[in-house]
Order: sequence, then structure tokens, then C-alpha cells
Amino acid sequence: MLLHARPADRSMWQAHLRLLAEAGVRAIALDLPGHGDAALPQRDETTPWTDVLDTLDHLGVDRFVLAGNSLGALVALQIAVTEPQRVQGLVAIGYRPHDLPPSSRLQAAWDRERTALEAGDIEAAVRAGIEAWTSPKASDDVRAQAAVMMRGQLVARVAHGEPKVATDPLSKDPGALRALTVPTLVGVGELDMPDFFEGGAGLSDELKAGEVAVLADAGHLAPMEQPAAFCALLLDFVGRLPAQSSRGRRVRRPF
Repeated sequence: MLLHARPADRSMWQAHLRLLAEAGVRAIALDLPGHGDAALPQRDETTPWTDVLDTLDHLGVDRFVLAGNSLGALVALQIAVTEPQRVQGLVAIGYRPHDLPPSSRLQAAWDRERTALEAGDIEAAVRAGIEAWTSPKASDDVRAQAAVMMRGQLVARVAHGEPKVATDPLSKDPGALRALTVPTLVGVGELDMPDFFEGGAGLSDELKAGEVAVLADAGHLAPMEQPAAFCALLLDFVGRLPAQSSRGRRVRRPF
């Protein structure tokens, strides 16, 4: 189950669906509430984690591996603590807990986007997003695709506001993550902001997930910038799931 980042939608996984299918892996990508083609539910609060589980139930999928980038990593964790018995493995790329104080670089990115939106300048907000969430080494095609996704998400946000999310299951039980025994891989883009290195390291420690994988030449949308490297990392992780029992703590060098 592939879960997209906040400034993106399910189309960030276009290249990955083909690569994973060629490797014999069934992969599913969906839009989270307020993103892409996902209509906001007719209720006061959204629960992205139950939306994903409802989709999997509809498709008849009982057991699955979750792979999420940024917001998708958060939703993957929410699913894992909600129904841990169904999760075979968990891959979290570019994770940062919401209570971690932002770095000056992250705060500046938020400020640039907010200022542009307050001025009614969607295109300036898109440019701010491209600068913040993709690396200088991202291809023109990646930036163009990211711009389409960001523009769509920003237009929807201006029109409908931010969807109100129900109480995070991670906050209901502060010890829920530490209690997880799901095999986990934590990763980060080599050129991402320091917040996500810190958040990834903290998550890896909490879950005893071992090495933090660093995707070379990639920013926050690391899977999108480096689809082949990400799929290789994911397939290696999935291939080792049955034998995975002990996990040490180190930082892996960039691929």
C-alpha cells in the first residue's frame, strides 16, 4: 500500500506501480482525503487511516505492507497502531512528528507558502512548494509532475479549507509506537531538511527499526525523485520480511 506525501497525491507513485508490477508485487495507491480525486467525506472530521483500511477491505486485502512518504508515513503509522495484526511491514520515508519544533528552513518554507496563499497567488505557492519539497537535482519531469499535484492540492485547500482530521490514534496512546513489533524501515532523502533526518532517527529509535536508509540525490519527495532506488529498497525490505528478527541501530550510507 503506497501512501503519498502531503503536497502530492496518488499519481506520485505512477512509476513505482509499473516497477513493482514488473517485480511481481501487487501495489495499491490511493488519494488521501483532500488530495487528488478524493472527495472530502460527508462528516465533520476525516480519518485517513480508516479510509485506507476501508479501501483495503473493499479490495479484499487482509495483510499488507505499508509504504508512506511524509504525510503517508504518518498515516502508515496510524494504521499500524490501529490494526497491527494486519501489517506485515512498514516503510516510512521523510517522517517528522508534528510536535517536533521546525527548523528555520522548514519554517521559512511554510511562511513562503502561507504568504503566497494570503496574497491569492497560487503559482507563487506552487513555486515555494517545488523549492521546499524537491531537491536541486530533481529532473524537470519530476518538478513538472510535482507542480501539477501541488497546484491541485492548493486549489482544493483554498476552495474547501483544510480537512479537519480526527484525534490522531498515535496521540491517544503515547506508548503505542513503542509497543509495535511490525518490521520497519525508516528512510530519508539525502537532500531533505534536517527536520526529517531528526524525525527519522527518532522514529527508528522508537521502533528499534535499525539503519536509517538515505536515498541519494533526493529531497523530501525522495521516492518520486528516485523511483528505481526506492523500489529496490522496498523490494529488498519485503524480500527480507520472513527472516527479519533483530535490528541494530546505524545510519546507512546513501544508495
